[in-house]
Order: sequence, then C-alpha cells, then structure tokens
Amino acid sequence: MVVERDGLLDESSLPAAPLPQEADRVRLDLPRRDDLADIVFLANNHRIAANLATMPHPFALDDAKALIRKAEMARGDNALFAIRLRSTGRFIGVARYARVEEGMPVHVGYWLGEPFWGQGLATEAVHALVDHAFTHGDMAELTAACRVTNPASRKVLIKSGFQYRDQSLIRSIAAGGTVPIERYNLERKVWKSLRSWGVRRSELA
Repeated sequence: MVVERDGLLDESSLPAAPLPQEADRVRLDLPRRDDLADIVFLANNHRIAANLATMPHPFALDDAKALIRKAEMARGDNALFAIRLRSTGRFIGVARYARVEEGMPVHVGYWLGEPFWGQGLATEAVHALVDHAFTHGDMAELTAACRVTNPASRKVLIKSGFQYRDQSLIRSIAAGGTVPIERYNLERKVWKSLRSWGVRRSELA
C-alpha cells in the first residue's frame, strides 16, 4: 500500500469538499460507525500496517473510532474517505490526502483490505481521490510514496499519473523502524493532460 502520513486534519477552518466521489467499481465517502467492524477486521493486518507510516498494529476498535473522527474533522486541503464497493456499499479501505506541513505539498495515501488486492480497485480509488483533490482544492501538485518493496503500490501510482522523484527514508510504526521509500509527485498540469482515466490506464500500463 502507499505510505500514509498523518496530516493537520483538525486544524483547518475551511469548508469540507463535496462527497461522494465515484469510480467504476468504488465510491469514496465518509466512514461511519456501522463500518467499525469492517474497519477493524481489514485494518488489523500487519501486511498493511508495515507499508504505512502511522498505522498501528494491532489495530483496535479505538483506532477505528479515531479514524472516523479524523474523517469527520477533515477540512480544506485535508480529506479522509472510506473506499466502498459501489455494488454493495461495503467498506474496503481508506483513501486520504493531507497537507502534513505548512508550505509543503499535499500528500496522498491509501490502504485497501487484503481480500480486495489485485483487482484494480486501489487504482480506481486513487484516481477518484486525485480527481477530488484537484477538482475541489487549489494545490499545484500532489505527492505520494511507497515502500521500495511494494511493487503493487508503485504500479498504482504510475497508473494514476504520478512520476518518480527520488528515494528517501521514513519511519514506520508497524515495521518497527526506518524503511526505504520511493517518492512520487503529480502536478496539476499533468493531471489535466491525463484527465481521461481510460486513456491513462492504457498509456501507463
């Protein structure tokens, strides 16, 4: 999964961006209390947490409640969404963007429950997330990152138009230390030129 970073989700007074955002098979909207069981079941997975920066493992009910509160408080250049299957409305993961430091670019992150890996759903969710960020925000670019040992997330980022920038190190709570990551960015002007996601998939596959 893409490296997720905690942002200033509770410190902006700007209005929240409109919801939901839809793709072919997934929908992004707010996580709810009736998602708690699914959140804990899917998030309490070391294979997911070890690829993220701030996700705890084990992941408990209180962590799921905190995630919902964080989503409800998101404003402005910060947003946290549930990824849902459009067909059933089931919660299957999280997608978010946040300005983690004042003056720094907005950072994109996500995680998807392991039963839903390998189906192209993460790519659809990131496409929807990027569209939402650039449509409702005024940021000039988005950044993202993945562990160097995570080729699936690398592929998602590339298919979403992100371009490789460099390598760095980040501390992962669940991994128990510092891990190497690849950093990517997507400029608004590039997003505009690739606005047709169907064309983008074929060109960047």
